[in-house]
Amino acid sequence: MEKVSAKEKRIRQITQLYYSRPDVQKAIYEFSKSREICPRYFEGFGKRPDAFQFKGDVFGLAKKGATSFNCSEELWQNPLEIKTGMDPIQANELRTGWDLIIDIDCKWFDYAKLAAISIVEAFAQHGIKNVGVKFSGSKGFHIILPWKAIPKEIHDEETKNLFPEVPRKLIAYLRNYAGKIMEKKLPDDFFERFGKTDIKKGIKCLSCGELGQKKIRVEAFCKFCNQGYEKLVDFVEELPAEKCPNCKREMEISTKKILYVCERCKISSEFDSARDLEIERANSKFAEVETFDIFDIMGLDLILTSPRHLFRTPYSLHEKTALASVVILPEEIETFDFKKADPMQVEIRDFMPEPTEDEAKEFVMQALDWAKTTRFGEEIEKRATGKYENYKAVKIKDLNDSHFPPSILKILEGVKDGKKRALFILINFFRSVGFEKEEIEKRIFDWNKKNETPLKKGYITAQLSWSYNHKIIPPPNFDKDYYKGIGVLPTTEEMRLKNPVNYVLKMTAPNKNNSQKSHEN
Repeated sequence: MEKVSAKEKRIRQITQLYYSRPDVQKAIYEFSKSREICPRYFEGFGKRPDAFQFKGDVFGLAKKGATSFNCSEELWQNPLEIKTGMDPIQANELRTGWDLIIDIDCKWFDYAKLAAISIVEAFAQHGIKNVGVKFSGSKGFHIILPWKAIPKEIHDEETKNLFPEVPRKLIAYLRNYAGKIMEKKLPDDFFERFGKTDIKKGIKCLSCGELGQKKIRVEAFCKFCNQGYEKLVDFVEELPAEKCPNCKREMEISTKKILYVCERCKISSEFDSARDLEIERANSKFAEVETFDIFDIMGLDLILTSPRHLFRTPYSLHEKTALASVVILPEEIETFDFKKADPMQVEIRDFMPEPTEDEAKEFVMQALDWAKTTRFGEEIEKRATGKYENYKAVKIKDLNDSHFPPSILKILEGVKDGKKRALFILINFFRSVGFEKEEIEKRIFDWNKKNETPLKKGYITAQLSWSYNHKIIPPPNFDKDYYKGIGVLPTTEEMRLKNPVNYVLKMTAPNKNNSQKSHEN
């Protein structure tokens, strides 16, 4: 008879008693509605797809040996109709939505707390007050942004069909934004404690900011078999001898090329794997840095955002600790300890908050705009280099508001949605038409007072500072989604002239045959 481990023995002693609680059954059942579920039997998992039909199914599976329950972040019309290997079109027909789930798993629990607190603060700074938090049951937390808070259409596409690409962008943006918040919360002795083990030095991907991996492309040739091959290996100072797979004799290394690879962006300093074409060299994609990777410490799991990936339901037990995945309030994260996850003492709370409709719209739009500045789009970088590398502000004598495009004037009246997009447009417009810093800041802060919900002064100051430290780039063209995203519809004349700067040049030209160079975006 196979010996039962201490961990399995510990959890099996309480499983049936714990899951027999009607309030625990209800909490798991209610949260799992419209979700695919899968029970775990300590080491092995149950069949997929599966779904709870009744509250009592939770206890029924526990009596059959289930130790925990996992569910999908995707929401389905009927989870039992899911088929393994179904194509995206079939999945889109079945999927009704998805929650954004942030999974924090950190070997140092105090840092998991800092990460969770930073993420909650990041959401709050984007106007999102209603997020759910629960202890994972082991070393971290799960944070949920409900589907109700997420806009149901993005650029005329149903958001439910933009899975997993949109949630991946949202989490990538959140990692970047919350990471800066977390850095300020690190203890004074952080570098002393972790400098030798967790401060990483290396090559940073300029697309996403993650540290790249140093690799060697090896080309080897066997003179006896007259054949060769190439492969990509991790960097080492001295490569081991290559043996011919055919004759087993030592091969000659004909080429050793060092390059850098970003696993997140799927690019290298040599090739773009998406197009498999040779593109820009290493100095334009990667840069040497001496830094620590705060995201490693945060432990955000991007893999969670993948089709049919499951996570532990609220109030499910954890096999390794026998603790319950309890729901807590955001303000309780800092003082949370494992005693509060004792399955015999837990009090039931609802993991799913009740947000307002589209509460996260501003966050989603900001994240997608940010994604365009990374490998997801590279829009700002492209505009600030290459075609616009030598872009200069135009100097216009006696420029006043009567020369501004109608869309700019509409934005200056104040906006309800898309304030950060509007800020981006205004800063680049004012810089492009030659306004001085003092005038730009006066106009920006006056504009912010007119917004239904003003942006925080610190955010505006940071955006202005970033802009001043970078080359001038023109504002977005009128046909870009920036304007539609904030409820501004450019006129026919604006669309014809393409860019706000062109409009100003036309309005200030001494005659209709304006000879100044067009500033198309």
